[in-house]
Amino acid sequence: MPYPTTAALAFRNVTRNARRSAIALIAVGFGIVAMLLAAGFIDDILHGMREETIETHLGHVQITRPHYLEAGLAAPFDYLLPDNWPERQLLEKTNRVVVVSPRLTFNGLISLGDTTVSFLADGVEPDKEKNLAKQLKIVAGQNLSETEPKTVILGQGLATSLGAKLGDKVVLVANTQKGGVNAVEVTVRGTFSTVTKAYDDVALRLPLKTAQQLLRVQGTHRWVVLLDRTESTAAVVAALRQQFDSKKFDIVPWSQLADFYNKTVTLFSRQVTVMKLIIAAIIVLSISNTMMMSVMERTGDVGTAMALGNSRRDMLSLFLSEGLMLGIAGALLGVILGWAFAAVISFIGIPMPPPPGATEGFTAKIRLTPGLTSQALVLAILTTLIASVYPAWKASRMIIVDALRHNR
Repeated sequence: MPYPTTAALAFRNVTRNARRSAIALIAVGFGIVAMLLAAGFIDDILHGMREETIETHLGHVQITRPHYLEAGLAAPFDYLLPDNWPERQLLEKTNRVVVVSPRLTFNGLISLGDTTVSFLADGVEPDKEKNLAKQLKIVAGQNLSETEPKTVILGQGLATSLGAKLGDKVVLVANTQKGGVNAVEVTVRGTFSTVTKAYDDVALRLPLKTAQQLLRVQGTHRWVVLLDRTESTAAVVAALRQQFDSKKFDIVPWSQLADFYNKTVTLFSRQVTVMKLIIAAIIVLSISNTMMMSVMERTGDVGTAMALGNSRRDMLSLFLSEGLMLGIAGALLGVILGWAFAAVISFIGIPMPPPPGATEGFTAKIRLTPGLTSQALVLAILTTLIASVYPAWKASRMIIVDALRHNR
């Protein structure tokens, strides 16, 4: 039997019992809508976490001396990048690079009156960090400025522990490169918060020149690179590794540094996989039930068709085509409704409480992508085909005489 004929017969059979087919379509569509909304919600959370991690702490790419990430904490002065290296100018001219911000990371003690607590600091160039650290939220006061080098901004938790307010004079104490101790007095210009409360409890930022003066060093630990888009990271990293000497530099993408984000993605990915399996099971049971009822009701028709010369393969193809049509129609229905619901929900927003380790809540949305939509379509079509295999095989294996006697 030519396939166009098979498809036409399959369409007539599907529409002949509209109520049963509608129930099957609703089951498939409901499963696809549930998958799209749940997966889109998780994807929005992960996307927001990714961008905030990049635009607050890590940048898209970090360039350091070799082995700095493994041993730099124990011997920070052994892994400094000189300010005058020509590779930095080359980096700033690289395609897709928006900004290159040097950072000098160190720890020490901060004092205000009789209170002294430890801190973790980043010396930064304020003008460049305004473009790179776009997700750094200034809670009170102002961000750092090149015109006021003797200032500092404190993490919200650190400011609370210290009892510091805007305009207070605080003293930073740190070890120098030669093993001595140095101190500098700076003014609290502002307080900030990030997505990570643990970081805010110990972190502060100050102008790079002041940090170098405090540590009595020249150079920085990292060149933090912001790109035009996150998806460009892999290509830029590959290009930089070809241009830069691996004996002088480590080129590290953000994904290797974002340990918490990677673990969160793994956790949520497993949850989405379980959800897909549940939805697939619902679709399989629904379509299998619909197809088996159709086979039972049409036993006489199948016998007549085979008696007129249609082969078992033709019957198998017919019932598989019916299942495929139900799957495609249900998938399209689910995708259309899913996108509509996602648009409405995203317009309203989903108020979320602060995640673990954070201090502020956020408004989530449903983020649907072409990739997620294609996954939903493939899931629906494959599961309906799988669900149709046994009923189709059952119909194709009927004995013609017994099938003809069925309606008597």
